[in-house]
Amino acid sequence: MAVKIKDIAEKANVSLATVSLVLNNKPNISKTTRRRILEIAAELGYRSAQHGFPVEYGTIQFVQIVRHGHTLNQDHKVFISDYIDGILRETKRLPYKIEIKSFYAMPITEIIAWFEDQTHLSGVIILGTELSRDDVLAFLSCPIPVVFLDTFLEYVPLDFVDMNNTDSVFSVLEHFIKRGHDEIGIVRSSVQTRNFWLRDKAFREGLGFFGRVHDERFSFDVDSTVEGSYRDMKRILDRDIKLPSALFCVNDVIAFGVLKALRENGNQIPEEVSIIGFDDLPASALLTPPLTSVIVSKREIGSVALTRLNARIRNPNLPPAKIVIGGQLIERASVLSKR
Repeated sequence: MAVKIKDIAEKANVSLATVSLVLNNKPNISKTTRRRILEIAAELGYRSAQHGFPVEYGTIQFVQIVRHGHTLNQDHKVFISDYIDGILRETKRLPYKIEIKSFYAMPITEIIAWFEDQTHLSGVIILGTELSRDDVLAFLSCPIPVVFLDTFLEYVPLDFVDMNNTDSVFSVLEHFIKRGHDEIGIVRSSVQTRNFWLRDKAFREGLGFFGRVHDERFSFDVDSTVEGSYRDMKRILDRDIKLPSALFCVNDVIAFGVLKALRENGNQIPEEVSIIGFDDLPASALLTPPLTSVIVSKREIGSVALTRLNARIRNPNLPPAKIVIGGQLIERASVLSKR
């Protein structure tokens, strides 16, 4: 049975005229009333008489904020598209219109001021990969609901959906140790992000959990682009340093450059150095040897982010949520068993 305007008006406890104004996108209706009517129309499955499409809840923007471009760049475009895909998939259940917006090297205060003028927006999902603590804190004054992806600050009263870096890195260490590796190193990014920091922290804590102490000689800092990590690792290897038998690279992009540098240096992979990355980018399976890596579903993170933002829009007084999605180790040929 088709849903009528009268059904929406009764559930929203407003007049037929008010519902008609909202559904025809007319002015002079408060934002709260407009949002409530659109949500009820979508929940009841009302379809526009003009177009036959379900009524949307409103408009959400997926926002990429590029501060320096060392992690949000062409090398990382695959996982960004996966976040967007997860958000779009969830619009089948929560019918929001999705817009995509990017800001490049713009002060955070100006970005927030820009949002103040976007009266059509119901909320924002922000890719926070390159944001600092102070950048995130500035969004406490944002006039519309916000959920952050790809960063995680436990003590900030905002909503975050991120990967569980801790249990993912523990699985890396367990994999190395079960295969007889006692000397395990880490290749970090010289450009810090919150997730990179969390992986470094988990690496050190994980070694302690397994009864091992990290040897600082086996910490290496490189750029977070493929060419940059290759260049920086080449310089490190030129110093004729001692290498551990196993290396954890904080993401696959770094691992790609490190593998290239090691091969050119004459190091056999995995016979001399075993390597594990993080993100399981599509190219990981095509390397020589194929790269063992941690996969965390970016689509799941995107989907959960929209669900959480919808809850925040519907109830602005909800307590902040910190949601983490676990990862899975994908075993390939870049790790040698020494047992």
